[in-house]
Amino acid sequence: MSEQAATAATENPAGRGARAAARRMTAAHGAHLEAQVEAALHVRGAGTGREAGPGTGQGTGPGGGAGSGQYLDVDPFALGSLIVSVASLAWTIYQDLRTRAPSPSRSVIARRVRIELPADGRTAPEERDRIIDIVVEEVTRDAEDGTQG
Repeated sequence: MSEQAATAATENPAGRGARAAARRMTAAHGAHLEAQVEAALHVRGAGTGREAGPGTGQGTGPGGGAGSGQYLDVDPFALGSLIVSVASLAWTIYQDLRTRAPSPSRSVIARRVRIELPADGRTAPEERDRIIDIVVEEVTRDAEDGTQG
């Protein structure tokens, strides 16, 4: 993938939303979180096939099955990968729902992310839900700001 295509892949509401969510979660997860998200965005945008997330077979432990340690405790960038995965899925769902309604509800998007993104079994459900809510809020805010400007 060219550098221009890699930049385009991370300069959309998913990439900007992931960055904004990382900034919001830095106090709880440490200053390194923003760098983790940038690294995960770079890997995803570069099209290396190393993206952690559903269907990639990466970061999933033996056998590559979903839910076997997909994000946390797999590598030092696991939380960043989770944030980027949530942002990417939220953006995809947002775009899909926009074909039916001009302003999809954040709660509907978050619910679909919770259903479609396999739990890793290591992130506490409350923490996973909090991460999803923050990321969905940032992605939809960015998308809505872009359609109004």
